[in-house]
Amino acid sequence: MTSVPAHQIAYQALREKILFGELAPGQAVTILGLTEQLGAGMTPVREAIRRLTAAGALDFQGNRRVYVPRLSRKSVEELVYARLALEPELTRQACLHATPPRIKQLTAIDTALDQAMNNGDIAGYLMGNYQFHHTLYDMADAPILATMADGLWLRFGPSLRVVCGRYGTANLPDNHKLLLTALAAGDADGAATAMEADIKQGMKQLAETLGESDSIDSV
Repeated sequence: MTSVPAHQIAYQALREKILFGELAPGQAVTILGLTEQLGAGMTPVREAIRRLTAAGALDFQGNRRVYVPRLSRKSVEELVYARLALEPELTRQACLHATPPRIKQLTAIDTALDQAMNNGDIAGYLMGNYQFHHTLYDMADAPILATMADGLWLRFGPSLRVVCGRYGTANLPDNHKLLLTALAAGDADGAATAMEADIKQGMKQLAETLGESDSIDSV
């Protein structure tokens, strides 16, 4: 079995720390600090930082220090626009490939997500929510769109943890049930509408947390 290269392990580990909010918006970290956190060498960590900086998930400020970017009003508006352009269409295409086993897989993810929400498990909620969307992207069999949508999560993922801290997991939006019902019925437009509602509600709470709620109302 082929072993995973050290630079890929470091990249994936750092990516998950950003994606699930272990590194908060505005938080500064050093290359040395990351080598200790990730248990990786300087070269793999530098490569991980380079890749994630290119993806917009980190901001390199010099002096061996990097930051997790803070979302601005404009960046929230762009993220909403991009998500609404990509994810409802991915959902439509996923509906065309939705088999009973795939719907069962999504339902199991959503059930675990509900448990995390009910238990106030922020980490479990963030991971489960991402897994639900990511699995749906894979189902669409549209790799270009899926890669673009997946990359957006690195931009707003850290702020979702802030949202959970403000609202609590019990008060977070959940349109997944409507989406699953539409998938099972083969209703592509209904599934896309549920995804659109999920995006707007979630991003509105994010914007309100940032004091930027007006940016969602105009979409």
